[in-house]
Amino acid sequence: MWRMFRAEPLARPSALSSGVRHAFFSREGGVSEGAYASLNCGLGSGDDPEKVRENRRRAMAALDLPETALITAAQVHSATVAVVEEPWPAEDRPQLDGLVTGTRGLALGILTADCAPVLFADPEAGVVGAAHAGWRGARSGILEATVNAMAGLGARPHAMIAAVGPCIRQDSYEVGPEFRAAFVEGEPEAASMFRPSDRAGHHRFDLAGYVARRLQALGIAALAVLPYDTFADAGRFFSYRRGTLSGQPDYGRLLSAIALDP
Repeated sequence: MWRMFRAEPLARPSALSSGVRHAFFSREGGVSEGAYASLNCGLGSGDDPEKVRENRRRAMAALDLPETALITAAQVHSATVAVVEEPWPAEDRPQLDGLVTGTRGLALGILTADCAPVLFADPEAGVVGAAHAGWRGARSGILEATVNAMAGLGARPHAMIAAVGPCIRQDSYEVGPEFRAAFVEGEPEAASMFRPSDRAGHHRFDLAGYVARRLQALGIAALAVLPYDTFADAGRFFSYRRGTLSGQPDYGRLLSAIALDP
C-alpha cells in the first residue's frame, strides 16, 4: 500500500504552475521490515542501507524525480540552514536542520519520527525550503532561520506558503513539570501551548501549535497544519516516542520533501 499526504496551499494551482511539488510520506509503500517497515528513509537508522536507498528511490519516483535529486542532512536539532545548489554525497551530509534552494530539480528532504517537518515555498520567486522542527529546533529559531535563508535567495515572507506535516500531537505529547517550567521560564507566552494531563504536575505540549504560532509571527501568506498524529497512528507513521515506550532499540524515519520542477 502507498500513501502520501499533500498540503492544500502547496498544491494550489498557483504553486503547481510555478513548478512546486511536494509530499509528506507515510511509512507505507517501502521494502524495509520489522521496526522499519516499510518506507524507512533514514540513512542514520540501523536499517539495511540498500533497503533505505530503495525506499528513497521510491519516494522520489512518486515525485517524478530521480533518486539523486533527494538531499537530506544529518539533523541535530539546531537552527543551522544550508543553501543547496547541488547534491552532496550521502556520507558527507552536513549537520543542520534547514535546507533552502532556488535550483530546480533538487528535492529538499526532512526526516522525522515525531518532530514536525515544515515545507516552504515562494512560488513567485521560485524558492523552496524545508525545516526539521522538534521543540529544541523550533525554540532555537530553525523556522526563522529557514525563512531568512529563503529571503536571501529572493523570497518574500508575505508571498511564502508553509505546511506543517505529520508530527506528535498534543493529546500524545505528555511532558513532566521540569519541561514546562523551563520552557515557560524562557518564553512566558508559550504557556498557552500546554494543558494539564491526567497525571498530577504533568502537561501535554502542543508542538504543532507552537510551530504554527512561530510561523504566523513571520507574516507568511498561507499556512497549513496537517492533522495527523505520528504517535497515535502506528499503521501510517513512525514514532520515536512510541518506539521508546515499547522498548524498541531503533525506529524508522518518515520523509517529507519539496522541490521545484526540473
